[in-house]
Amino acid sequence: MTAESATPEIRRSRGDRQRDAIVGAVRELLQERPFADLSVSTISERAGVARSGFYFYFDSKYAVLAVIVADAMAELDKLTHDFAPREAGESPSDFAERMVGYAAAVFASNDPIMRACKLAQSTDAQIREIMNDFEDTVIDKIVGLVRQDEGARPISDDLPALVRMLTATTSMTLTQDSAFVGRGDDPARAVEVVERLWLYALWGGSDLREG
Repeated sequence: MTAESATPEIRRSRGDRQRDAIVGAVRELLQERPFADLSVSTISERAGVARSGFYFYFDSKYAVLAVIVADAMAELDKLTHDFAPREAGESPSDFAERMVGYAAAVFASNDPIMRACKLAQSTDAQIREIMNDFEDTVIDKIVGLVRQDEGARPISDDLPALVRMLTATTSMTLTQDSAFVGRGDDPARAVEVVERLWLYALWGGSDLREG
């Protein structure tokens, strides 16, 4: 390989590192301050790139946040095998526990980003749009999954609205909103209740330990 042919790959790798550094900087900074307090200058300084370098990859700090949320969606897709239906012999109870567990893992690995997004969602229209896109994608996939499940017995004929309510409750629980998990209580208690909500709401309220 000649030096000339290697140059594009070198440049691409360096560009990838700079882009990753910017994303990593936003992740770090969100552990220290609200998203509203972040500026492009602050992010660039933490990432070790010039402002012009930032704008080469992203047109705003919101574009960085959108990438982080998209990465979280990709992580959830991978864990759930793109929201695959229940496995053969898997009970609804086990399935509900597994799916909520996957969501909890994604929220935990992306904390405090997901928590910051949920907090800012009510006051920041751009963050609200990013999170709505994330939530709509999840809801559409879960609705499709439930419709494939011959054993599902939803408590409402309006399945999208039902799944949206369950998804919102799960999200607020996993971001440890005090209205959902209490103050100083063990969040695992609330997560267990969420699992039961999914089970009872989508499979009709019996224990359903059998497949």
